[in-house]
Amino acid sequence: MQDLAPIGVYDSGVGGLSVLRAIGQTLPREHLLYVADSAHVPYGEKTPEYVRQRALAIADYLVSRQAKAMVVACNTATAAAIAALRARHPGLVIIGVEPAIKPAAHLTRSGVVGVFATTGTLASAKFAALVQREAPEIRILFRPCPEWVLQVERGDIHGAAAARVAQEPVRELLAQGADTLVLGCTHFPFLHDAIQAAAGPAVPLLETGGPVARRLRHQLQQHGRLAAAGTGAVELLTTGDAARLGRMAALLLDLPAAAAQVPADWC
Repeated sequence: MQDLAPIGVYDSGVGGLSVLRAIGQTLPREHLLYVADSAHVPYGEKTPEYVRQRALAIADYLVSRQAKAMVVACNTATAAAIAALRARHPGLVIIGVEPAIKPAAHLTRSGVVGVFATTGTLASAKFAALVQREAPEIRILFRPCPEWVLQVERGDIHGAAAARVAQEPVRELLAQGADTLVLGCTHFPFLHDAIQAAAGPAVPLLETGGPVARRLRHQLQQHGRLAAAGTGAVELLTTGDAARLGRMAALLLDLPAAAAQVPADWC
């Protein structure tokens, strides 16, 4: 018997739509419930405790919707809240995201990897432990890019403005010897073209959507909770402006879907 319960995908704003896209491609039969905590975006400059409380509120909402899994499609929220989420909801499959440090360490030839992320991700103990575990011999350069989050949230991902905002951070890390770049925030894949143009075609850009989707599929298989049939569905919700989320989904994913408001108790 197939499991028709939804999978919750959660981010501070629209960045997690990049992960939603990968999950939809990997698990096309699933009902995906995307929640953008847009009333509280951006997370990267907020305290870990603030982010943790927002993540717990969204998780409680997803559990109220009988979600069978939750993907925390936000590096900052994963770093701040994944342990607390698993402690509160031990029966829920919970998948976080983390910057692609391990594959970057294997790809680099210079021994120098550049990581673009938010301040919250880069300052977290979880990120420090990831670097120490996966790339102890590699020089990792860190560049917080909160302006990239805001660029994506504005929906301005092509053209001169996107190229301009990408240029300086990329130039900084390449000048210090980085030959492999990690997009350590789920917003950043929507600026992929601008970042790649600034870096040049020979520089790999690594993101996390595909690996997260494959890990989710594996976890659901292990728990016997994959949808066995059906065409799948996407439902969009936000704590902010629902009409705006719908427009952004159309722009970023070419997804003609109306969005709705998360009930006030979880906003």
